[in-house]
Amino acid sequence: MIKTQAELLEKLSIADLERANAYANDLMHGLRTVRSFPQGVTIFGSARLAQDSKYCKMAYKLGRLLAENGHAVVTGGGPGIMEAASHGAYEIGGRVIGFNITLAHEQFPNPYLTDCLTFEYFFARKVSLAMASKVFVFFPGGFGTMDELSEILCLMQEKKMPTMPVFLVGEDYWKGFDKMIGKMIALKLISAKDTGIFKITNNVNEVVKAANKIGHPKVSENFYDGFREASEIAKNNN
Repeated sequence: MIKTQAELLEKLSIADLERANAYANDLMHGLRTVRSFPQGVTIFGSARLAQDSKYCKMAYKLGRLLAENGHAVVTGGGPGIMEAASHGAYEIGGRVIGFNITLAHEQFPNPYLTDCLTFEYFFARKVSLAMASKVFVFFPGGFGTMDELSEILCLMQEKKMPTMPVFLVGEDYWKGFDKMIGKMIALKLISAKDTGIFKITNNVNEVVKAANKIGHPKVSENFYDGFREASEIAKNNN
């Protein structure tokens, strides 16, 4: 059994140490960027949708409305939904942050970003996208979007992150997801109260209203600062 940090380091290979250092550097750069602006609204969605699609038009409108109300728009920095939301905010001089990532296809920075950082690792990018946000918005997307959605919902469900508004925009798309949630409840895989973590809507004004209600935190303040996980609180109370 490994008892000390020195013993742990002895068990690691050079490749392990290099990998851990690369992970740490990616995460450090992301968090440094997060600390450079007030938490905004993070918008997720497919990179494959054309700008004239109805969902991209909704994302463009949302980005514009958020910027008009003084909220930073945060996306994965790529094309599709991310570009549409960025365009709407950028067009009127809003703060637009893109957390891009190196991929074999599809992902390249869109031209409507005031700040851009490219990641190597998905997990570091997802941590940064989460910590940059006070409201989460999910437009239709594929595996990547579903991965990001399920992780945010799980972390909030398990009290591993602060509970914040989560909107799924596009009622016709997300109705299938809603049915799956119903099956999960029927099988007692989740509880009915877990459905309160998110809201399905076609009205992007609801997102803006939620962001306005939270307000504009200072750059020096973050909702994660001082946050204690439920498991930690329970352990300390025993």
